Amino acid sequence: MRKVLSNEHLSPQAAQSIASYHSSVVDEVAQAVATHKVVVVGMRANPFVKKACQALEEKNITYKYLGYGGYLSKWKERLAIKLWSGWPTYPQVFVDGKLVGGAMDLKKLLSEGKL
Repeated sequence: MRKVLSNEHLSPQAAQSIASYHSSVVDEVAQAVATHKVVVVGMRANPFVKKACQALEEKNITYKYLGYGGYLSKWKERLAIKLWSGWPTYPQVFVDGKLVGGAMDLKKLLSEGKL
C-alpha cells in the first residue's frame, strides 16, 4: 500500500481541506463505482481513455463513463479523484467496486477472460 500522511500528522484545518477538496466530484465517482459493474473515469483527448472504452465496446461490456475536462480544464477535479483513488493516471477503471488500473490493465483482464 502506498504511504499517505496519517491523520495524526494533520492539523484539523488541513484534514478538513483534504476531506472537502472537490468532494462532490469524488462523491459522484464513488457513487458510480458503487452502482455500476464497470466504470471508466477519464478525460477528453487522452488516447488511453479512448482505448479503454473501445476495448469494452468490442467485448459488448456495458460501462459507465465519467469524463472530467481535458488537458487544460478540470485538472483540480481530476486531481481530487487521483488523491481519492491513489491511481496517478487516466483512465481509472473500476470493476465490481474495485480499481483495476488503467487501459493496459483493463486490456490484460479482457485478454485473460477475467471480466
